Amino acid sequence: MDVVERIKQHLASPVVLFMKGTPDFPQCGFSAQTVAALRAAGAKYDHVNIFEDPELRDELKRYSNWPTYPQLYVNGELVGGCDIVLEMYHSGELAKLLAGAVKGGERQAAGS
Repeated sequence: MDVVERIKQHLASPVVLFMKGTPDFPQCGFSAQTVAALRAAGAKYDHVNIFEDPELRDELKRYSNWPTYPQLYVNGELVGGCDIVLEMYHSGELAKLLAGAVKGGERQAAGS
């Protein structure tokens, strides 16, 4: 499977965070802050440790046209990085977006 197909496979999850490290062991402060915001919002999400797949790490920057990590995707769409996620968390937008992603994912699964 080529790298773009692997990216698309990850993006099939309703909520996915491409990050440095793992939620339990983030390997940069921005990833740690993003995980903290997702946890505080009660998010259920998948994660991809970009250090485990250097080819994916490089290609995702081109795919998303976003140069930094972490990168949060909801329903296959790039939400943004740490600053955007934190801003959305503080405004309450993150919880609303995540609630919609879960409902959207349930509808998709029911229609499958």
